[in-house]
Amino acid sequence: MALHQASGRWRLGLMLAIITALCWASLPVALKVTLEELDAITLTWFRFLVATIVMLVWLSWRGGLSVFKALDKKRWRHLAAAALLLIGNYVFYLLGVQYTTPANAQLLIQLAPLLMALGGIFIFRELYQFGQWCGLAIIACGLALFFSDQLKGTALGTQAYLIGSASVIFAAVVWAGYALIQKQLLLRLSSQTILFFIYAVASLLLLPFSHPQKILALDQKHAWALAYCAINTLIAYGAFAEALVHWQASRVSAILAVTPLLCLACVAIVHSISPDTVASEHVTTLGYVGAVLVVIGSSLSSLLGQKKAEQ
Repeated sequence: MALHQASGRWRLGLMLAIITALCWASLPVALKVTLEELDAITLTWFRFLVATIVMLVWLSWRGGLSVFKALDKKRWRHLAAAALLLIGNYVFYLLGVQYTTPANAQLLIQLAPLLMALGGIFIFRELYQFGQWCGLAIIACGLALFFSDQLKGTALGTQAYLIGSASVIFAAVVWAGYALIQKQLLLRLSSQTILFFIYAVASLLLLPFSHPQKILALDQKHAWALAYCAINTLIAYGAFAEALVHWQASRVSAILAVTPLLCLACVAIVHSISPDTVASEHVTTLGYVGAVLVVIGSSLSSLLGQKKAEQ
C-alpha cells in the first residue's frame, strides 16, 4: 500500500504548524465565552456551517469539486471515518471546556499530537532518532508535571473535573485517528477538498440537534466570540492540513505540544484586559517546570536531525 510522504519543505511546514498552535491556543478562551450562551452542539454546528460555505465557494471557484467523481469506495469510507472522528473531537472537546478551565482542556488535548506522533512513526514509518524519542519522553514528563500542578490547584468540583477531563481525553483519541486518516487521504485529495467534505457532513449531521435561533439572540460580546470560533476553524485546520503536506506528522505534532503554554499566555492577556471575560489560571513552580520541559522536548522532537534530513 502506498503511503503519503511529506514534500520536504520543512520550513513551510514549521510555519504552518506554528500558526495552528497559535489558533488552538486562543480557541479555548473564545469557546469558554461562547458556551456561556450557546450549547456545545449548536456552537459546533455553526463553526462547521461557516467553514462549509467558505470552502464551497473556494473550491467551486478553483474547480476542485470534480475530484470526488474519481474516488473509489475505499476513499469514501476513509472520508466518512475522518468526518465522524472530527465531529466527535469537536463535540467532546467542547463538553470538556464546559467542565474545566481553558488551560486544563488544552493540556489534556495534547495527548492528541502525541498519539499522532506515534501513529506517524508506526503507521507511516517516519524515522525517529534516539534524541527525538528522548524529546518525546520529555514532553510526556512535562505534561504530567503540569497536569499534576493543575489538578492540585483546581477550584472545580471533583465530579466536574473528572467529566471534563474524560471528555477531553476522548476528544484527543478520536482526533489522532482523524489526523492519521487525513494524512493517508492526501495521496488522492487536497487538504482543502478533504476538509470541505468533513465540514459539509458535520454541518448536516449536527443540524437536527442544534438550535440556530439561539445564535440570533446573542449579544455583541458573545456574537464576536462565536465569529472568532468560526474563523479559527478555517485558519487552524487549513494550516494544520497543509503542514502535514510539507512536514512529517511526528514533527508537526511536536510543535503542537507547545499549545498549552501559548494558551496560558492567551488567558493571562485576556484576563489582564478584561478580568470578567475569563478567570486567571493557577500555575505554581511545578507547573512552570513542566511547561519548560514541554518546550525543550518539543524542540528536540521537531528539530533534532533536521539538518541530516535536508542533506
